[in-house]
Amino acid sequence: MANNNELKYNEPWILQRADPYVLKHTDGCYYFTASVPEYDKIVLRRAGSLAELPDAEEKTVWVRHESGPMSKHIWAPEIHYLFGKWYIYFAGGEQENIWKIRPYVLECQGEDPLQGPWKELGKMQRSDDDEFSFEAFSLDATIFENKGSYYYVWAEKVSVGRQISNLYIAKMQGANKLATQQVLLTTPDYDWERRGYWVNEGPAVLKKDGKLYLTYSASDTSSNYCMGMLSIDENADILDPRAWKKERYPVLTTDASREIYGPGHNSFTKDENGQDIMVYHARSYKDIVGDPLNDPNRHARLMKIRYDENGKPVFGYQ
Repeated sequence: MANNNELKYNEPWILQRADPYVLKHTDGCYYFTASVPEYDKIVLRRAGSLAELPDAEEKTVWVRHESGPMSKHIWAPEIHYLFGKWYIYFAGGEQENIWKIRPYVLECQGEDPLQGPWKELGKMQRSDDDEFSFEAFSLDATIFENKGSYYYVWAEKVSVGRQISNLYIAKMQGANKLATQQVLLTTPDYDWERRGYWVNEGPAVLKKDGKLYLTYSASDTSSNYCMGMLSIDENADILDPRAWKKERYPVLTTDASREIYGPGHNSFTKDENGQDIMVYHARSYKDIVGDPLNDPNRHARLMKIRYDENGKPVFGYQ
């Protein structure tokens, strides 16, 4: 694990924290949250640098319900500061129906997200002219800003025939309500997105030199897990799926020689020097006993992002 004086890249950084999300806030602090192995609560930690986060005190800010909505599979929280307040977006199921995964929103009633208190706003609300209301398996929501507007991107399974997890996008009206109908952004088209399960999930957005790069995770959560990428010009119509370019091949995959298995579900931040950093999770071994979801050893890791001669991000283990 890293200590206060050094950062080691592409090695376990914060142990047993999957789906890691790091926000560098305007106060200069780094805020970290992630899925915990028990999938039963939401935790936050804060530090003045990435190197200090592993040793920072972790605070439980919300605990699952005993039954009903938000009582099982508390997954992939993200913390955002929007519209003048702190919000946490996460997915959760129900004890009575563990795969009834839906997207939920918490709003902090104070200025300090580690102190709270946090108010439950319920499920994310679709736009008024959308006939659906997140009544399908839905998770892994992220939020990004472009040209003064906020956009909500999430994974949702379609229920006709084979269960397929697609990514959808909509513009936001407020912190817990969408302004537009959902638009299909990407579906598992390629063989590397269909190993074990047909999956596109875990979106994250990187902004660089007038372009938006949206990474996502594909296939099942074993060593098959990998990352794909879409890109778009910041001046294009963000809600037009034809304006996005999808990479034919994954941008990050398992590297057995480095003992990095199933890299994915990342977020982006910057270090104290302004270097773009990807935060992702991976295991240190390939063979998993039982259900991969019950294996706790998806560790958060850091990667320095390089850029090629065309300005496109390069994700590598160097």
